[in-house]
Amino acid sequence: MGALDGRVAVVTGASRGIGKGCALELAAAGALVYATGRTVAEGEAPLPGTIGATAAEIEAAGGRAVAVRCDHRDDAQVLALFERVRREHGRLDVLVNNAFLIPPELIAGLPFWRCPISNWDDMIDVGLRSAYVASVFAARLMVPHKAGLIANISSSGAAEYAWHVAYGVGKAGLDRLTADTAHELREHAVAVVSLWPGLVRTERAEASRAALPSLDFDSAESPRFSGRAVAALAADADVLRRSGRAFAARELAEEYGFRDVDG
Repeated sequence: MGALDGRVAVVTGASRGIGKGCALELAAAGALVYATGRTVAEGEAPLPGTIGATAAEIEAAGGRAVAVRCDHRDDAQVLALFERVRREHGRLDVLVNNAFLIPPELIAGLPFWRCPISNWDDMIDVGLRSAYVASVFAARLMVPHKAGLIANISSSGAAEYAWHVAYGVGKAGLDRLTADTAHELREHAVAVVSLWPGLVRTERAEASRAALPSLDFDSAESPRFSGRAVAALAADADVLRRSGRAFAARELAEEYGFRDVDG
């Protein structure tokens, strides 16, 4: 028996990276996972990974998953996703807002005035706004059942400079979204938390190693470490006590007693 048997989860941006790690761990704990993303075939994106591959890996491990192509910049596609969940299950227990559009300038070290203004739209639209939109539709499924967890994948960039001006603004906004949606959802017993992963060995990070020689990738977290944090939160019957706040993944590991895949 898994701690999340019978639960239904949506993980956005689950083709690769932290989203994939969250999808894998929620499924390993027993949840049925809807894994969303734009990549359905290898080669469509510059990095490896597809939503189908994520679902296949879950199913090969004995879990249950549904791959759903969804561009989280398109509200109609997002609404269709949640309407499908409503139609097929009538409920939603966990939403992981992970979808994020990373422009190539993020790690270029350029000051904001030398970057395309579109960087702002990229990281605010698919990151902050997309999390708001998904939270709206998720809340409509969670509130009637008086239960649920929304986990927003944020960053310590919400509190200190990291990477790019628009990145930090987006993450700070995401943590404010966590605080304010938690305030309105508390009376309905729906919890909202922000998760701050550390340096994570995502496909993107591995591809950028040469450009980031100052970072210690050998001690970085695996994407599944964040997934274990979300799964632990989702299984916590008293998770509402954490609602409205941001937590580092390593902090939750100490409190809930989980470790990364390498021990």
